Amino acid sequence: MDDELKIKMYSFTVDCKDPHELAKFYAALLKWEIMFINEEWACVYAPGTNQGTYPCILFQQNPEYKPPVWPEEPEAQQQMAHIDFAVNDLEKAVQYAIHCGATIADEQFSNNWRVMLDPAGHPFCLCQMKSIVESADFALL
Repeated sequence: MDDELKIKMYSFTVDCKDPHELAKFYAALLKWEIMFINEEWACVYAPGTNQGTYPCILFQQNPEYKPPVWPEEPEAQQQMAHIDFAVNDLEKAVQYAIHCGATIADEQFSNNWRVMLDPAGHPFCLCQMKSIVESADFALL
């Protein structure tokens, strides 16, 4: 049994009101393929790979999404994005991230992933996804 911790990028997740429309834009911009998962999720991925190959850019529906203001303005919505990392052992990955300088976010939404904050305060997620981490279709080590 291999006890080595494995952490692989799963997706760069972008909140938006309409995931399908945003996926169409990025697919055209990057000349990538689209996979519509359901009404709330869509992803774009490199051409020539299997449908839905990871890592990908994943678009997540958020009906309350407010676009950031650029350049930034006081009291206005600021830029925000997060990266999801697929891990084969969630608790080991959390401890490793803490060792590297991350902290656990005060608010959590699932037992299957952990929202962490990098040293600058940007959120990222460690997602328990052993089957994806070990998949032959996973593009990044």
